[in-house]
Amino acid sequence: MIKKPTTGKLIDFSIDDIQAYLEEIKKLILMDKYSVSLRAENDDFMSKYRINTAKIKELMLNLQYRDFCYAAPNRKPEFSYEQLYIFCKEYELDNWGDFETIKIYVKTNLTQLRNGDDFVIIISFHELEKPIRYLFK
Repeated sequence: MIKKPTTGKLIDFSIDDIQAYLEEIKKLILMDKYSVSLRAENDDFMSKYRINTAKIKELMLNLQYRDFCYAAPNRKPEFSYEQLYIFCKEYELDNWGDFETIKIYVKTNLTQLRNGDDFVIIISFHELEKPIRYLFK
């Protein structure tokens, strides 16, 4: 039987917890073991700000523990055992010649592929749409 996912924001993390999580996802990103979800808001954002693979890697590798906001259980019942980590990073981006400082909402999932390899799914990668609180700021 599939367990119904819990809801709510998870904030019981130390700086060391988040630094360890970031170390793991950065290692996988450097190894190209990641993907960005094909969602309209992600695609629109990346097109608007001319974000390519190199820029995604740059931004992800520059995430810091202080960019962490909270974690949340995966809402998909079949993945309810997973935790999604939410970050918000201010970054200067190129809007076709106009450089703007944008708050980028990043939701990540560190998961395993069927073959057992660790893999990062960047579920959300777009402009912040509503106010958010940082856990360590």
